[in-house]
Amino acid sequence: MSDKVLPFSALFPHVGGGRNQVQTKIIAIDDDPTGSQTVHSCLLLTRWDVATLLEALYDQSPLFFVLSNTRGMDATSAAAVTREICVNLRAALSQAADQGMNIQPVIVSRSDSTLRGHYPVETDVIAAELGPFDAHFLVPAFFEGGRVTRDGTHYLMVDGKPVAVHETEFARDSVFGFKTAFLPDYVQEKTAGRIPASAVQRFTLADARGDIGDRLWQLRDNACCVVDAEQQSDLDSFTRQVLSAAQTGKRFLFRSAASLLTSLAGLAAQPVAPQDMSRFVRNGRPGVILMGSHVDKSTRQLHYVKEFTNVMPVHIDLDRMLENEDALLADITQKVRQAGEYGRGAALYTSRGERGFPSKEKRLAFGDQVAAFLVRIVQNLPEDIGFLISKGGITSNDTLSKGLALRTARVLGQVHPGCSVVRCPDDHPRFPSLPVVIFPGNVGSDTALGDVYQIMSR
Repeated sequence: MSDKVLPFSALFPHVGGGRNQVQTKIIAIDDDPTGSQTVHSCLLLTRWDVATLLEALYDQSPLFFVLSNTRGMDATSAAAVTREICVNLRAALSQAADQGMNIQPVIVSRSDSTLRGHYPVETDVIAAELGPFDAHFLVPAFFEGGRVTRDGTHYLMVDGKPVAVHETEFARDSVFGFKTAFLPDYVQEKTAGRIPASAVQRFTLADARGDIGDRLWQLRDNACCVVDAEQQSDLDSFTRQVLSAAQTGKRFLFRSAASLLTSLAGLAAQPVAPQDMSRFVRNGRPGVILMGSHVDKSTRQLHYVKEFTNVMPVHIDLDRMLENEDALLADITQKVRQAGEYGRGAALYTSRGERGFPSKEKRLAFGDQVAAFLVRIVQNLPEDIGFLISKGGITSNDTLSKGLALRTARVLGQVHPGCSVVRCPDDHPRFPSLPVVIFPGNVGSDTALGDVYQIMSR
């Protein structure tokens, strides 16, 4: 059976008709590594060769994540990476089918809960390579981060009050900016009118909480749908019916934030409680915070860490980086060692604020240079650090895939709502068994970063 010859649906002859039962596997193609922030015990893949994908397909967890890191790329590169993942996934699923393991994949294009990312580029590629789909659903709710969707509009809760996300700093992103948080209009804006707002189907809170089985069966031709959700039970009800339809023939694609994955996976409580994550810290040693995120929330969290913990602040001066990377790296490494000698952790942080650039291309190129330098920092950290907190999505992806050179990592659970903990393997050449906290840039209160550091330092 060859994925180069047969259409994807031919690998699964039950698709599009009949109601035969089949095993499902939730596969999240994640544009940064923070999509696992509501689940546990699953694999994160930083590689997507066929052998690694097969390993994940055979894993006991009902879901896994492929970390594409496309949010840090331009649209062309994001499309190319997404296509490569899909082509290899087709081959892996074909091999699994040849070995008698028939899987109905549930594909999730996991992205940002504030509507930033390469939509519709990534869902278009997935549909072309892994389709046909009956519908694709936009489900940006992320409850742990205070993101809810009601009446078709997506909100960020700020001091207990809903603020439409187009009124926040995230809508002014120089690469992924947008003008409206009303999702049908957002779809029309992002697709440049290819999908008009009038063609977008809305699943309201009443729909999500009611019986939508018949409506799901009527969807076809990759219909665009947006889903309201204010609490996890809304998505629990929605996904129960979606998975039932998927197991009996319907094919759906999702563009979602993390909370949908909680409902899709249906996992029990994580094995190690958040407050007990310090058990994984190596030899009681102090840790390191690496902060690449420069959004306002991250900056406020950094101020709290500086003021209320004994962590030594170390500035990653980006102007100095442009002048002499090697000298700056040597200085930072020395300061981290000095902090450890005094029993203190270190908070390494890039220059604050978002710089202005004449074009998106130059902005992304500068981001690539900063990301590469942060990788060098991780590679040169003292080998005896107790733990590492990586702050920011792109920073965390590069930390796992390049700085620590991990092919796969298993999520231990959450140390704080929205903050996953993974661990390096015991035979890692430089950092064996090192716990790493993946801390998104726009998650948590002003005290959250300090709180997580204190939990890990117990």
